[in-house]
Amino acid sequence: MVEFFNENPDWWLYALIPVISAVVGWGTNVLALKMTFYPLEFIGIPPYLGWQGIIPSKAAKMASKSVDILTKKLITVEERFEQIDPNVAAEQMQPEVERLSKRIVNEVMEAQAPLVWIGLPGPVKTSIYQKSKENLPMILREMMAEIKEKISSLFDLKGMVIRTLVKNRRLLNEIFIRCGEQEFRFIERSGFYFGFLFGLIQMVTWYFYKPWWFLPVAGLFVGFATNWVALKLIFKPLHPINLGIFKIQGLFIKRQKEVAQAYSELVATNIINSRNIFETIMHGKASPELIQIIRKYVSKSIDLTVGGSKDLIKLLSGRNTYDNAKNIASSGVIEDMRITAKQIYGYTEEALNLEETMKVRMSNLPPEDFQGFLRPVFQEDETKLILVGAFLGFLAGLAQLFILFN
Repeated sequence: MVEFFNENPDWWLYALIPVISAVVGWGTNVLALKMTFYPLEFIGIPPYLGWQGIIPSKAAKMASKSVDILTKKLITVEERFEQIDPNVAAEQMQPEVERLSKRIVNEVMEAQAPLVWIGLPGPVKTSIYQKSKENLPMILREMMAEIKEKISSLFDLKGMVIRTLVKNRRLLNEIFIRCGEQEFRFIERSGFYFGFLFGLIQMVTWYFYKPWWFLPVAGLFVGFATNWVALKLIFKPLHPINLGIFKIQGLFIKRQKEVAQAYSELVATNIINSRNIFETIMHGKASPELIQIIRKYVSKSIDLTVGGSKDLIKLLSGRNTYDNAKNIASSGVIEDMRITAKQIYGYTEEALNLEETMKVRMSNLPPEDFQGFLRPVFQEDETKLILVGAFLGFLAGLAQLFILFN
């Protein structure tokens, strides 16, 4: 052994080869992951000279894939909203609607019949308020039942999720990063371990055979192979293979229950929550249909409140005045819908039970379906990431050649 070191005074240069190879493997993997998620916005001279993270640059496509899996494998709008009881929803909304109803009665009367309204005795006004209040429970129940019945046309789940994730690329990143955090950590570390092993082969080969191109090509191979092997180990094999006391299965697949918990919590908290659902229903593409439903029930409420006096009111004040009163009332209700809807946020969250439903169903998916929650991150530009790793490894091999052996 001493004789070997005496005959090879530059032995330490050879010993550095596997170390450098390990660092190259680790560095290329880390960089490949960073390039997958960052930067959130394009940096450079568009359209070609620069970089934007693969996920943020294809936010719409990635969000679309994500929501397809969500709606096809985990939940449907109709099924979840079937859990909402219109009676309970109406009861939750009633106190706020009663307050709103009294305010709107005042606004309508002051706008359409100010002199009459000012001259009415207090007990008469109280009677009108009371009659309006008595009609509310039934009106609210009927309106909520119709909204529930037509929810598939009123609520665009896919559109809401895609808009949310495209608008908030950081959240899109977070979903994939949280769900695959252990796998990404494995990719980083495995680059070091595999790089070191490949480096040992490089070292031995270089000792006996020293063509100038060997280290750059070996660096290219290390950059390519460490990425490729790590990606394969994350998802393959899909089903466990028993090898005596060892059981082999894709790293991501083995963590199915853990991933299901993280995914469901993120999606239910940040995307498919009551606030976003009602905002989409009230201001989305189907909002005109919702407005028509509200107008219909406000009109019915007014008719019930005035009762048999409706024709007399029309005769005395004119049909236009009566219709204008309904329009003012409807506009007031629509304007305050955001405040009114807040009263049932808590009940809606509880009734829809989205987080628990998604978690249970995701935990029980077959591996073929489950891998689809993370696989698109790599499938989208897997070849590009591997080639980037190979190119960086090639450059590192060149540097290694000139620095250590020149």
